[in-house]
Amino acid sequence: MTTLLRKVWESVSSRTNSSSSSSSPSSSDRQQQQQQLMVAYAESSTGAFDRIPFDIFMQILKILGPKESAKLSAVCKSWKLVVSDNHLWIYFLQNQHDSWDSIFYAESHLRLGYPLQALPNQISQLPFMHIYGQRAQVPGSVIIDGGSGYCKYGWSKYVCPSGRSATFLEFGNIESPMYSRLRHFFATIYSRMQVKTSAHPIIVSIPICHYDDTESAKAARRQLKETIYSVLFDMNVPAVCAINQATLALYAARRTSGIVVNIGFQQTSIVPILHGKVMRKVGVEVVGMGALKLTGFLRELMQQKNIHFESLYTVRSLKDNLCYVAFDYEAELSKDTQASFEVAAEGWFTLSKERFQTGEILFQPRIAGVRAMSLHQAVALCVDHCQAAELTGDDSWFKTVVLAGGSACLPGLAERLGKELQGLLPQSVSTGIRVISPPYGADSAWFGAKLISNLSTFPGPWCMTKKQFRRKSRSGLVW
Repeated sequence: MTTLLRKVWESVSSRTNSSSSSSSPSSSDRQQQQQQLMVAYAESSTGAFDRIPFDIFMQILKILGPKESAKLSAVCKSWKLVVSDNHLWIYFLQNQHDSWDSIFYAESHLRLGYPLQALPNQISQLPFMHIYGQRAQVPGSVIIDGGSGYCKYGWSKYVCPSGRSATFLEFGNIESPMYSRLRHFFATIYSRMQVKTSAHPIIVSIPICHYDDTESAKAARRQLKETIYSVLFDMNVPAVCAINQATLALYAARRTSGIVVNIGFQQTSIVPILHGKVMRKVGVEVVGMGALKLTGFLRELMQQKNIHFESLYTVRSLKDNLCYVAFDYEAELSKDTQASFEVAAEGWFTLSKERFQTGEILFQPRIAGVRAMSLHQAVALCVDHCQAAELTGDDSWFKTVVLAGGSACLPGLAERLGKELQGLLPQSVSTGIRVISPPYGADSAWFGAKLISNLSTFPGPWCMTKKQFRRKSRSGLVW
């Protein structure tokens, strides 16, 4: 240890005093905390290392790494004071796979579970040495994002989902009981992941369905969640967390309140969410167009141009790689928009106006012969309902619009939707509205679940155990 410290001292002693940068709510607070720590360091004793300048001392700890630094905290109170500095552990957290912004958002907004309770917006309120240690001990979890068309699954410690399959709402024989279909689906996923069901907690995203606030819709949602829990606990899963897909997409965008526009497989849902809870009393708007309709319309356009293709998969690949949303549709018609893309085993395909005409049906459904509300009209209606509901004294909660779903990744969609909302809503309402593209593409909900699964407090406040489920089921208090 002494040799290492001497070498580090020799290598960094010539550097000028500097402090490492880190994201924090307030730079002035950060400087004040740093000064207080330096004063405390100067007044305390670290033995033979007292003559080492504070910033050099911190550089030494950074080189030693989190494990060795944590061990030094047991030497004496002075060492513990220095080693427990938040900025040191923020540095260690910044060098992990997850972004620091996501970690800070999750630990300051989600760590206490639901109902959400944001911690004071001061970095000193979060003990990051303790948080780092807890996050290192969090067990890996299975994450299954059950989308309306396709399902993504994988490990919470992985960078991205490891596999995809048909979603559980469409899995198996539609005539068979829901329990049987769900059990078949989950058993298939666990088999593909080659993991024992009893080994890890699981987070399941629930597709947006049964939108209304009516008693029948509530009963349908309750039945789906109860069946998911029943199936997984019967399979000996130790802890289960089931969360609405739109809520997870909102978390992925580092928000707890806002409007999520989820372009699903068959329809598009506009979901208002306040403090992590879907505001069904405000109203979930539904547009009868989704990814399947966009793909089908592009197929029609290609057939009209006598462009031959082998399967709908080819059309979907072209939609995902060539199509976009025009900021000004009429102006785009006069431009040269030709582009090509190579589909594996089928060769090159060239599209022109079809590239932006496909996404335009979201704003002009009549182009595709669809009698439905346009996307911007549905979002504007949701905004009106949120404002009229007066749920909080601050109207800014519904002015963040987060896009979700694979087709929501079409380039230009966020900008076009923002423009249309500005033109459709009164200025007093439209001022401050921001439309955010899917932060992690088609996998945003999966990444929202990943944020939760890697929390320092997981699975405690977020998951339900089999014992809790049975106890609450008997008392009728599960949901």
